[in-house]
Amino acid sequence: MTTETIVTAGPYRLPADRHYDAGTHLWVAPLASSGRAGAAATGRVRCGFDPLGSETSGDVVALSFAPVGTRVERGGELGTIEAAKFVGPLLSPVAGRVAAHNPAVLADPALLNRDPLEHWMVELEIADESALDGLLTGVDAVRGWFESEIERFRRKGMIAE
Repeated sequence: MTTETIVTAGPYRLPADRHYDAGTHLWVAPLASSGRAGAAATGRVRCGFDPLGSETSGDVVALSFAPVGTRVERGGELGTIEAAKFVGPLLSPVAGRVAAHNPAVLADPALLNRDPLEHWMVELEIADESALDGLLTGVDAVRGWFESEIERFRRKGMIAE
């Protein structure tokens, strides 16, 4: 039996097996191969909001994503979001091709506020694992970044004390 490693930063708990984009506050989780145990990722990743991305956007009321098959660059428009505190583009944390949308979050965007770490938005096909370069990973790196982001957002009054 394996236990999931969790990064604790302030009141937040983040899965350590994900990669985090400091610029977009999106997480990226490589999907395991459907083949043998311990096999490399399939070349697909799921993307979703980290808790600060969700909290600082406010209540999400509408989402739209680039069509399946669309090629997106890192920092390019992956879709749009309409939320209480933000309306605008969702920027891709990695370069890849849109492979799937999560129909559950399209039908009920508030799922991203209720449990952003549980609900993914899109799946992307990436060329190889180098697409994950530049994302934060590892307990110490993620904790240090997230704690500094908590403080930054508190100073701006964007999250509760």
